[in-house]
Amino acid sequence: MEPDADTVKRNVAAALAEDVGSGDVSADLIDEAAQTRARIVTREPGVFCGRGWAEETCRQVDPAIRLDWRVDDGVRIVPDDVLVDLEGPGRGLLTAERTVLNFLQLLCGTATRTRRFVDAVVGSGAVILDTRKTVPGLRVAQKYAVRIGGGRNHRMGLYDAILLKENHIAAAGGIASAVCQARRRHAGMPVEVEVEDQDELAEAIAAGVDRILLDNFSIGDLHSAVAATAKRVPLEASGGITLDNVAAVARTGVDYISVGELTKDVTPIDLSMRFVGD
Repeated sequence: MEPDADTVKRNVAAALAEDVGSGDVSADLIDEAAQTRARIVTREPGVFCGRGWAEETCRQVDPAIRLDWRVDDGVRIVPDDVLVDLEGPGRGLLTAERTVLNFLQLLCGTATRTRRFVDAVVGSGAVILDTRKTVPGLRVAQKYAVRIGGGRNHRMGLYDAILLKENHIAAAGGIASAVCQARRRHAGMPVEVEVEDQDELAEAIAAGVDRILLDNFSIGDLHSAVAATAKRVPLEASGGITLDNVAAVARTGVDYISVGELTKDVTPIDLSMRFVGD
């Protein structure tokens, strides 16, 4: 569950490079010796996520910054909750502020949206999955937030599982041919095939794939696909999934539901850093 430490370091270094550049000319106005205390507060409810990225940001800006956490990743938060108290050099806190908030707001938003989808399908047995529709450079971070929100990760990238979609199938000369080539070239790697109708579903079943992705199937067609498959192959519903329809999709009996908007259409949680006096 824990995020990869090297990836977190790279994420933070890239974020600080684009924000701080050659130096924080505004924070230079603050007395170098000044010590300051601050706290980060949420203005809305959600699921907290991103502690590792906040800590690493402060460490890279100024290791003298101290953080006293009130919450941990996965905790539900409500308006006016204090998430963390910070203390250290004023310059460092000012420089770190926006990058810390950017990471926390994005990852809390991702975890919160995921939790809403997971809650919507409770009792159905369906598993909520993410996709590769992530913010460039922050895939590991967002997929971590999905796990914190109660979802599961689909493949991390193009290298760790085979998903044969419409263009792959066309280029290979059909589903059977595409699956055969995939198994020959990448023996032992799971193979999933995207299908767009019941005929392609039958072809994928016959080809012995490990999972079938039902692309933009209607609710009625999803019911038919579940009946036709009879649990021989796990089924994944995808395309056009929203909070308004995910419960109905889950009730069809599919095993997985992949949702692009978990990471693509994220609304960041509203957080603020407030400096406090004695």
